[in-house]
Amino acid sequence: MNTCTTQRIKKSWRLSLFALTAITFGGCSPKPTVNILQRGYLADYIMRPDRDKLAVKMNDHAFYSREASRGGRGAGGGGCGCN
Repeated sequence: MNTCTTQRIKKSWRLSLFALTAITFGGCSPKPTVNILQRGYLADYIMRPDRDKLAVKMNDHAFYSREASRGGRGAGGGGCGCN
């Protein structure tokens, strides 16, 4: 094979790999809206992350122990003082 043929093969290989990747990951985009029938389930009390006060405190304690930080729950801003 000459170099022109091998270059064409490499180009077609790259193009087919790109097309396969685009097709594969093109269908993985998240659904931007919630179905009307599912909104009732998401608005239920059981879906609230702060429904169990003890669990929230335990999770905060574990997180702050790992991160060596305190506070910041529910406060705006990024810690730079520019709220």
